[in-house]
Amino acid sequence: MNSKKIDFSVGLFVIIGLCAIVYMAVQIGSSRLVGKDSQTVTAIFSNIGGLSSGSNITIAGVKIGTVGPITLNSETLKAEVELRINGDIELFDDATAAIKTNGLIGDKYISIYPGTPGIGFPLEAGDKIVDTEPALDIENLISKFAFGSVTEE
Repeated sequence: MNSKKIDFSVGLFVIIGLCAIVYMAVQIGSSRLVGKDSQTVTAIFSNIGGLSSGSNITIAGVKIGTVGPITLNSETLKAEVELRINGDIELFDDATAAIKTNGLIGDKYISIYPGTPGIGFPLEAGDKIVDTEPALDIENLISKFAFGSVTEE
């Protein structure tokens, strides 16, 4: 009888441990098996300057989503960035997106101004944000600063 009690306790402990591991894997992998839905819109950039899939998307410094796949439009030769945004965030057609950097040489992320309620129309899944600000190219700025003042006369 005592052996059955120990076997039951060990089995229960193993099941709880496996459930905890699965839960943590889902949370770390950002899978949306449980939780809020997300909406997907696309932002068009002339230069993404090191932005990568999985980067954060913020409004006022608060994370509201992640960057999805990034593709090059073969007709316009501009980068199309898929933005996966929490479903409870509403964006409008006058929304703007800018690629920013954490610190001087930190990770790239997208900062969004959501637009104006009452003036703009709400964006729906699949809509595009065309008012964008490309990534600031630090290397280019440094070279212009260092060598820009040297001119031949």
